[in-house]
Amino acid sequence: MDWQPDEQGLQQVLQLLKDSQSPNTATQRIVQDKLKQLNQFPDFNNYLIFVLTRLKSEDEPTRSLSGLILKNNVKAHYQSFPPPVADFIKQECLNNIGDASSLIRATIGILITTIASKGELQMWPELLPQLCNLLNSEDYNTCEGAFGALQKICEDSSELLDSDALNRPLNIMIPKFLQFFKHCSPKIRSHAIACVNQFIMDRAQALMDNIDTFIEHLFALAVDDDPEVRKNVCRALVMLLEVRIDRLIPHMHSIIQYMLQRTQDHDENVALEACEFWLTLAEQPICKEVLASHLVQLIPILVNGMKYSEIDIILLKGDVEEDEAVPDSEQDIKPRFHKSRTVTLPHEAERPDGSEDAEDDDDDDALSDWNLRKCSAAALDVLANVFREELLPHLLPLLKGLLFHPEWVVKESGILVLGAIAEGCMQGMVPYLPELIPHLIQCLADKKALVRSIACWTLSRYAHWVVSQPPDMHLKPLMTELLKRILDGNKRVQEAACSAFATLEEEACTELVPYLSYILDTLVFAFGKYQHKNLLILYDAIGTLADSVGHHLNQPEYIQKLMPPLIQKWNELKDEDKDLFPLLECLSSVATALQSGFLPYCEPVYQRCVTLVQKTLAQAMMYTQHPEQYEAPDKDFMIVALDLLSGLAEGLGGHVEQLVARSNIMTLLFQCMQDSMPEVRQSSFALLGDLTKACFIHVKPCIAEFMPILGTNLNPEFISVCNNATWAIGEICMQMGAEMQPYVQMVLNNLVEIINRPNTPKTLLENTGRLTSPSAIPAITIGRLGYVCPQEVAPMLQQFIRPWCTSLRNIRDNEEKDSAFRGICMMIGVNPGGVVQDFIFFCDAVASWVSPKDDLRDMFYKILHGFKDQVGEENWQQFSEQFPPLLKERLAAFYGV
Repeated sequence: MDWQPDEQGLQQVLQLLKDSQSPNTATQRIVQDKLKQLNQFPDFNNYLIFVLTRLKSEDEPTRSLSGLILKNNVKAHYQSFPPPVADFIKQECLNNIGDASSLIRATIGILITTIASKGELQMWPELLPQLCNLLNSEDYNTCEGAFGALQKICEDSSELLDSDALNRPLNIMIPKFLQFFKHCSPKIRSHAIACVNQFIMDRAQALMDNIDTFIEHLFALAVDDDPEVRKNVCRALVMLLEVRIDRLIPHMHSIIQYMLQRTQDHDENVALEACEFWLTLAEQPICKEVLASHLVQLIPILVNGMKYSEIDIILLKGDVEEDEAVPDSEQDIKPRFHKSRTVTLPHEAERPDGSEDAEDDDDDDALSDWNLRKCSAAALDVLANVFREELLPHLLPLLKGLLFHPEWVVKESGILVLGAIAEGCMQGMVPYLPELIPHLIQCLADKKALVRSIACWTLSRYAHWVVSQPPDMHLKPLMTELLKRILDGNKRVQEAACSAFATLEEEACTELVPYLSYILDTLVFAFGKYQHKNLLILYDAIGTLADSVGHHLNQPEYIQKLMPPLIQKWNELKDEDKDLFPLLECLSSVATALQSGFLPYCEPVYQRCVTLVQKTLAQAMMYTQHPEQYEAPDKDFMIVALDLLSGLAEGLGGHVEQLVARSNIMTLLFQCMQDSMPEVRQSSFALLGDLTKACFIHVKPCIAEFMPILGTNLNPEFISVCNNATWAIGEICMQMGAEMQPYVQMVLNNLVEIINRPNTPKTLLENTGRLTSPSAIPAITIGRLGYVCPQEVAPMLQQFIRPWCTSLRNIRDNEEKDSAFRGICMMIGVNPGGVVQDFIFFCDAVASWVSPKDDLRDMFYKILHGFKDQVGEENWQQFSEQFPPLLKERLAAFYGV
């Protein structure tokens, strides 16, 4: 016998559903309380499913709402539903999936998926067979409802459907779905493709077995009238390009022709899906070969897609010129993530090409998220990197018409095109830049805000070239105009100008020193003008300025301008305010640059950082002990504070000693070094290294406790943590001298293992944009250990000498390299046999010095001549025959061998 509702109870539930649609907040609150009470009764859920599936006389929104409340209950308490209730709900869902209303069908589909995702796919064995069976129904509603539910299940549980846990139902489902690609209803064709698409990226076996049929069916749907079907066809082809390009290659010419049409589809969603094809193709090795002959068609299509649509302009308030006085809404502000401090070593390739973070290349903010304009620009950018100069013959004729076009939307898209190709086509663009850059600088004063903002971005992409020219030619006019834009009346322009200026600062570095006064006046003026979001970007521009000009900022007049507004913001912000992150990062750069100039401000800043660390640790402890009473702390506060303390120690040097003496920072550091979160440990080790250099007197008493922790963190899985721990050990060696002896065995084996890892990533410093050879920091630390304890380290010389030499040949001459090489020379003195097999690598490393100190040069001289005398003239001749010519010349010129 079916469950039947009690009439009075049913009326009560209906009234509740009606009330919950009321806009009145007081009514809403009563509804919430009432729902809580009713949820105590298990058969309340029977009433909810009854309203959804049986009460066809009720209006659709009320029935659907009943289903959505039930879905939330399933999500929260399904495990505690009595079996008869659960069974009634499941049975009702399957019996009514073909409801006449598409809203009710979709609601039942969501409900089925939610039950399935509660681990019920295994416990509801009849679900998939029944849904697949219902697909055969002559009744459109039943077929469509079942397909809607299946599509949601495929989205939510694609891995499970391809597993032995369910006996691989896909073997039946995929062939079944493929039959429906030819169905007369576009909605059902669309569902069928969407279901199969869920299994492409995971290369589900059942799909791979039917791959040729799938591709054949897709081609048959290529010219479907329905935009949703075309969108799913495009999506399938883009994914297949990534996982089964082998199957597409024979048809590549016609697929490209098809995608060229679809990228111009009048339905923007189809066009966007098709445009992804070019982004994916650019990453494939065959791109150049298959696409070269189609560029003549493709380039104009992409360029055309880069214009703002009318919708974009409305969303971006493109007609609003002055909005600087309008406060930001909080949801406009993206969360910022702090990058923990990573120790770096100077290297000759200080700015490898293209080291910019790709994320910065975002020309409009997230308001109109991913759209055809952004996708077209991204595609042009990656294709420019594939084809380089070969793209220009297709582009230059178009660009002329765009850049001088009377319509601002067209002109704006031309400026975006110039920016998109900047990286890939740089060499080919150089002849045109002397003419183009002044034109772009003029566009910074355009009357349309969207033109001014894109001009900022595009100019920043050519900053490298601008800086390579004599400063009066382009740098000075560009800087002058960008600073005006930083004070623009439009918030989007302010933001674009601030970001562009930060890029210019990184490229120009000390070239900016003559203009510092003028730059600071502008940035400080912006402080009083900016709304919340742009204020955060302004901190970044100030921090980057400090990083770029360094100690040149340490002039009384500059400090007078810059510090008062920064400290005023610092005092206004509460300890819990996330705006502290960018401000602390900014102050960290400023403290490092100002050095002793920061002294008058250091005490309150130092104290607050220590307090932030202490508060976070205390909160973490309370949370660990009583997770039900306390919230987990946001450890970013502690990470940023540790990084600013590092900046203070680095900037103030010995002056930081009194501050450390009057605080409990060493105790706190001991706790931070053992934190479970890698980023906290990473920043702790950076601070430990900086304090070791600045005031070892306070670090020394803790060494016996600290060294074992450093040793256990020499784990290359957490590359930045490992890097910073390694660097701190090296700094400690230099201070401890021979007293380091008891700790050598604690760290040496791990360091030797790290330096010998074949697959260390190209940069140990993955987030700094500076390339350092993979094991430079471990190599320096091994050298320093050998310098202070040669007897202990030298016996292992043969195990690390080759990677040691190769990883230090690219480092510029500096103190760290000096101490490491002295160590190697002392170890060779103790164990000369350890270097014999790899002596050529030692010679190469020695030759990498431009100007070693005299006594270090003597050490090199003695080792080289000692080796030559030992093997004899004839053997030395044979040995040095294998030297590359440059190495031979340098050793002869500098060391007479």
